[in-house]
Amino acid sequence: MVQRRLGNTGISISPIGLGTTKLGRNTDVKYPEPFPLPSDHVVRRLIDATLAVGINLIDTAPAYGASEQRLGSFLTEDKRDRLILCTKCGENYEDGRSTWDFSAAAIETSLHASLRSLKTDHVDILLLHSHGRDLEILCESDALDALTHAKQSGKARAVGISAKTEPGIAEACRSLDVVMAPFSEADTSLKAALERAHAKGVGILAIKGLGSGRLTPDKAIDFVLHQPFIDALILGTLSPAHLRQAVDIAERISLEDRI
Repeated sequence: MVQRRLGNTGISISPIGLGTTKLGRNTDVKYPEPFPLPSDHVVRRLIDATLAVGINLIDTAPAYGASEQRLGSFLTEDKRDRLILCTKCGENYEDGRSTWDFSAAAIETSLHASLRSLKTDHVDILLLHSHGRDLEILCESDALDALTHAKQSGKARAVGISAKTEPGIAEACRSLDVVMAPFSEADTSLKAALERAHAKGVGILAIKGLGSGRLTPDKAIDFVLHQPFIDALILGTLSPAHLRQAVDIAERISLEDRI
């Protein structure tokens, strides 16, 4: 699969990324149907299929339950070298509820725990896992200091925020490398802010592109990947067939762009 540049980070990513909420958490999620957590066999098959179809971007988070630990169990050295790992900090999910802490100390602790779980010495992308008050996180905490330290220490190659608001995206452009945000044919409310951020060299990762499973996959993926300011779309699935379908759409779009 033809890869895309992630803004000005120097990182190249597949236009489809694997989201891994479903690997470790099935409570308080927004999918239309309940689902059991997958077996180890299903997780191994999913990771192998991800690499086989040319996807190199995997997204996880401490707030996704056991997702990081389960990924780490199957990320052998040869697989890790082929992957761009994205995780987050600031949110934790325990005992059926989320809590947030964007202090530098909490972020450092969270990152160290993520590295242990993922069995790696660095992540490629580290994002603040916003609770919706983006400006409060970016302007009223020392979260940015923690992200800067993570880059300087080599524990993260690029840093950013999983944002929810236009002001938050605008503020992120001042100092961050990457913005993750919801974007789909059903929700284009952040389009202008994301376009401006991308024009400034910020990498853009789209989430919720399928409306948490409520939109028609072919049409929804095609819509998101045709947007020139979207570097990649993160899809949460346990199905290798769904990944192959998404990759086929991405490859068709790449071919159209070259013609």
